[in-house]
Amino acid sequence: MFKDITIGQYYPTGSYVHELDPRTKILVTFALIAGLFIINTFVPYTYIVAFILGVVFISRIPLNFVLKGLKPLRVIIIFTFLINIFAGQGEAIWRIGPLSVTGEGIYKALFMAIRLILLVVGTSLLTLTTSPISLTDGIERLLNPLRKIGVPAHELAMMMTIALRFIPTLLEETDKIMKAQMARGADFESGNIISRAKGLVPLLVPLFISAFRRADELAMAMEARCYRGGEGRTKMKELKMDGRDTMALVTTALLLVVLIVHRTMV
Repeated sequence: MFKDITIGQYYPTGSYVHELDPRTKILVTFALIAGLFIINTFVPYTYIVAFILGVVFISRIPLNFVLKGLKPLRVIIIFTFLINIFAGQGEAIWRIGPLSVTGEGIYKALFMAIRLILLVVGTSLLTLTTSPISLTDGIERLLNPLRKIGVPAHELAMMMTIALRFIPTLLEETDKIMKAQMARGADFESGNIISRAKGLVPLLVPLFISAFRRADELAMAMEARCYRGGEGRTKMKELKMDGRDTMALVTTALLLVVLIVHRTMV
């Protein structure tokens, strides 16, 4: 299961999308998230799906690899669907004890499930097409205006990128520890919720020890390289936007305008 998580991974293909300025990709991602929460009907989903498929095609990342990131989240998606399907109003189509399924509930459940799927796929494209170093630089440059009010832009960007980058590393470590514990007779799948929670103790203890060890090693490596924060640091490659970034931002802005206009007209 853990090997299917794509958030935090980088998939280099040297495509047009990969070569875009990281600030552009971050802004496009936030615009896409905003667009998903603007819409209130199914029709605009087709515009967002077309936009995401276009990005996947241009980035030359296999679609099945992008969709693979949904597998570990299927429990959350199903849970979201079930919560919303019983929350609708109106005439009941089907009853399960005190719970009832209505037409509005089915509509709302499908709407929220699709929103969650597109949200995961859209945001995972940011890390799949942006290296950790570029992502750090992009976040730092976007946060730079906040330095005037005392916000440590570089340190925040570094922490966010390290946390994002270590997601697949820690998940891989979790998978290894789980397999090792299962080889020693540990059972993580049978029993009720309480017994399963108790069974996670042999997994969590070595995982925390491993995480602290990795954090200590990273701190020592950064200190050995004379890292002292963002003050006075220079960059070998300065970020610079060009015509391709302008085109990407204009395309995203047009998508947002279409979504806003569609909402106001419905």
